[in-house]
Amino acid sequence: QSLMNFNIPFMRYRRYATIGSLVLLLLSVGSLSFKGLNLGLDFSGGTLIEVSYEEAADLIDIRDLMTNNGFDDFQVVNFGSNSDVLIKVADKNGNSQLGDVIYKFLQDADPSTELKRIEFVGPQIGSELRDQGGLGMLVALGMILLYVAFRFQYKFALGAVAALAHDVVIILGLFSLLSWDFDLTVLAALLAVIGYSLNDTIVVSDRIRENFRGERGFEPDEIVNRSINQTLSRTLITSLTTLLVLLALFIFGGDMIKGFSQALIIGVLVGTYSSIYVVANMLLGLSITQDDMAIPEPEGAEFDDMP
Repeated sequence: QSLMNFNIPFMRYRRYATIGSLVLLLLSVGSLSFKGLNLGLDFSGGTLIEVSYEEAADLIDIRDLMTNNGFDDFQVVNFGSNSDVLIKVADKNGNSQLGDVIYKFLQDADPSTELKRIEFVGPQIGSELRDQGGLGMLVALGMILLYVAFRFQYKFALGAVAALAHDVVIILGLFSLLSWDFDLTVLAALLAVIGYSLNDTIVVSDRIRENFRGERGFEPDEIVNRSINQTLSRTLITSLTTLLVLLALFIFGGDMIKGFSQALIIGVLVGTYSSIYVVANMLLGLSITQDDMAIPEPEGAEFDDMP
């Protein structure tokens, strides 16, 4: 059987999908409201120190050294090679000399320690990055709303933005619930998820519009279901190949891009689901009809056939 001959009754289960989405959204919003995000150095402010050793660095010893010197909110990871180490220390007090202090006790413990760089991010700069990142996401969603409304119809635009907002909120909720670090790489992944999910939504929406214009004698839910099945093979192939790459990044990419790959893996899974159920649910909830898809006749066309 060809991949193009799917006949899965997606719309039969749309009420269950709606309940599942609402539960996930409520959990996500609740966690974001009461627990919040575990903001990384980029947003909370702090110091980044990169050092190198002559031999492979023992990360456990370095972490113990940080703890013994009174630090509790920090991250120690290899950077590039096993002899290069990156240390991130959150510091909301804005102490710009913190990097020098850390380097001194690292060198006392191992005189071969070589300083590569020290970067300081003040709390005000971190809050500006956070605000600008949030504004960037809102602007992206607004532009998508306008584009889809112009490209298709306003009901499709509402469905597309609802799907994208659904994806973003659930990803943020999972990062909040599981206390994963939220930094600039995760924000970049969120913007990538918006683009990925939108692409899938446009493909499904385009097929729905074509079928509403070409199919007669079918109920709206039947047309939507047929459209989803016709694009399902493309959706699955795209999602699976993307996931293979992201899993490779997650497994072999190291701690520096772990959050990025985590956010994208969740985004691809949730985005594939939302392209099928959230968009279709919105269209059916807004009572889409074949009249909505009718091609408007040019002004004066009624006189073209007159002798």
